[in-house]
Amino acid sequence: MLLLRGDVRLAGLDFGGEGPAALLLHGLAGYAGEWVATARWLSGRCRVVALDARGHGRSERRPADVSRATHVGDGAFVIESLGLGPAIVVGQSLGGQTALLLAAQRPDLVRGLVLADAGPGGLDDEAAVEANVDDLMRSLGRWPAPFPSRDAAVDFFDGPSPSAEAWAGGLEQRDGGWWPRFDADVMARTLREATGRSYWDEWERISCPVLVVRAGRGQLSAADARAMVSRGQRVELVELPEAGHDLHLDSPEERRAAVGRFLDALDAKA
Repeated sequence: MLLLRGDVRLAGLDFGGEGPAALLLHGLAGYAGEWVATARWLSGRCRVVALDARGHGRSERRPADVSRATHVGDGAFVIESLGLGPAIVVGQSLGGQTALLLAAQRPDLVRGLVLADAGPGGLDDEAAVEANVDDLMRSLGRWPAPFPSRDAAVDFFDGPSPSAEAWAGGLEQRDGGWWPRFDADVMARTLREATGRSYWDEWERISCPVLVVRAGRGQLSAADARAMVSRGQRVELVELPEAGHDLHLDSPEERRAAVGRFLDALDAKA
């Protein structure tokens, strides 16, 4: 899949399938291909499309605008351009934040929302935001890019495991090695834009059914997850105690069961 939104290239994967559409949105430094395992079963009941967010994967590598508004606009553009609406929108981490803002701002395009270890919380002040960005840059700076081989990347990401395979799959082979398909400074700008405020007001406006899947070893706190239920309109919470932040990669069976029940309930109400 390749679309142009103005002068910005938006790429992704169209996995096909029958039934209502599902748009899958990855997290920071991720890519559309990390949803392959999800798409294998989800395409049995949905038309599945995964987007490379701008600055990631095969989409525009160095976009000038990485604001939340622009990422939300990209999601709406894909749904409208491909005739997917109203879609089930599934987002993990930063992609989940994009998904919830899309549901709040364009309820006509979203019939159901699935958030994987993602929520509307933000950081308290500029210093906290910058500390978070610094942590990201140190983490990315530890990547020994270019990796000499794909196997070396799998080892670096603590593989073999589905999660390590997915992270290694996001690399591209060029110039004698395996490189990330993103630039660290673009990731820093994107994170800074995303964490500078919270989105609880937007959260309270979401009217479609929502499934929140919290990873016990992830980043969404138990307190925020409970607040999402109490402050949301039609919210179901499922907690996976042993899952990490990349729960769509390292706890796929538990998440599949939870999402399947959610989709069954959506279909029953259709």
